[in-house]
Amino acid sequence: MAREVKLTKAGYERLMKQLEQERQRLQEATKILQELMESSDDYDDSGLEAAKQEKARIEARIDSLEDVLSRAVILEEATTEVIGLGSVVELEDPVTGERLEVQVVSPAEASVLETPMKISDASPMGRALLGHRVGDVLALETPKGKKEFRVVAVHA
Repeated sequence: MAREVKLTKAGYERLMKQLEQERQRLQEATKILQELMESSDDYDDSGLEAAKQEKARIEARIDSLEDVLSRAVILEEATTEVIGLGSVVELEDPVTGERLEVQVVSPAEASVLETPMKISDASPMGRALLGHRVGDVLALETPKGKKEFRVVAVHA
C-alpha cells in the first residue's frame, strides 16, 4: 500500500491549484509541440527537442502532484497546546528578542518562500519543535548555526 501524505487543508488546496496550473501548461506545451512538428524541417530540430523536453518535465510534475494528492490525508485542525503537524509557531530568541514564525508541515508542503515559512516535520528544525509547548526553550539548528528559541505562541 502506498504511504499516506499528511497535508494541511491549505496545503492540499495549494497543491490542487498547482496541479491545475500544470495541466494548463501541458495543454499549451502540447499545442506548441504540435505546431513545431508540423513546421519542422530535418535540419533544425533543436526547438523541437527543447519542446519535447519541456513537455516531459511538465508531465513528470503532473505525475508527482497526482501521486501526492492521491495519497493525501487532510489533517484535522492543529491544537494550540502542543506543537504538531499544521501548527503555526511563534518563536523568540531570548537574547536578541528576534522573532520567527513558522508552520510545521509535511515534506510535500514545505516552502521557505512562504509566510509563515513552512518547515517540514522531517527537517531538523521541524523534528525539534514537535511536542513542545508555549514557554519551552529549545536549541534549534538554523542556517546560521545553533540558536536558542523560546516558544511564544502556538496557533492552529
